Amino acid sequence: MSQLIRQKHIRGAFLTWIAIWPLITALLLIGEPLLAALPLPLRTLVLTAVLVPLMSFVVMPRLIAWADARLGN
Repeated sequence: MSQLIRQKHIRGAFLTWIAIWPLITALLLIGEPLLAALPLPLRTLVLTAVLVPLMSFVVMPRLIAWADARLGN
């Protein structure tokens, strides 16, 4: 794997982590009182049903555009 591709993978993983950690934390904080009665598999189903679209269509496009503007491609 070339150095450039490796750097892009590392950057992508880092940006994903930067976005997902506060988002999961916020969703758990908000959702815990509402979802506490559900079994764990259903809680994770609801959490991921909210998290994945938010990450894919809202957070990551903006974060990538911001990073490209600041750090370059």
